[in-house]
Amino acid sequence: MANVQNHVSYDVLVVGTGVSGLFLALHLPETARVLMITKADLEESDSFLAQGGICVLKGDEDYDAYFEDTLRAGHYENRRESVEVMIRSSQHVIRELERCGVDFARKDGQLQFTREGAHSSPRILYHGDKTGEEITSKLLECVKKLKNVTILEHTTLVDLLCEGNCCRGAVLQTADGTIEPIYVPDVVLASGGVGGVYEHSTNYPHLTGDAIALALQHGVELENIDYVQIHPTTLYSQKPGRSFLISESVRGEGA
Repeated sequence: MANVQNHVSYDVLVVGTGVSGLFLALHLPETARVLMITKADLEESDSFLAQGGICVLKGDEDYDAYFEDTLRAGHYENRRESVEVMIRSSQHVIRELERCGVDFARKDGQLQFTREGAHSSPRILYHGDKTGEEITSKLLECVKKLKNVTILEHTTLVDLLCEGNCCRGAVLQTADGTIEPIYVPDVVLASGGVGGVYEHSTNYPHLTGDAIALALQHGVELENIDYVQIHPTTLYSQKPGRSFLISESVRGEGA
């Protein structure tokens, strides 16, 4: 690929540099050559915008309530196996984030919890009102230290290269406008949602669901894509562009 350093070949292409893409990169084998791409600047990921915090299982006595809160918030359409994995793995994930340098609020050395919408008790870890920025920036710092990972900004996924029922790579548009194919054994779509297509949104406008559309076009089975989360609280403004997000924790604390 002409615009990738030294014509390097890659083993994995990760589309998206938010929390999910970064967390994945940190868990891939160090022997895998990884290329990560993002449509805009690294800091223009919706993961940076999250304010309130991240849920964690406080203890075994909290499991049943946490499980029920999650099902109720999902109108009981949740995949129960996924809910269980999310809850059971939450403490391990938090420990991994802390090892990456994420600084959650503490008092006298003890983690502090707040409450957000749909939760029956406080189980949200936070970093001031910039939890997403804290988590994403620290993960990004860790990924940048990996010698096997290359990150390209202002690089867009244009198409997937498929042969039969297998994805063989992708077509990318690089920062200078060049469109070229890249052939890789594994392609991971970690590109977020479609919030940018709405006139009024707390999302960045370039997040337009390109990867979702391409996945559908190539017959990839997707689930529940008709469910779009609309953040309910923003700062009112008549100015065009992205709306300023007001954290869920404001409502969780009773506002």
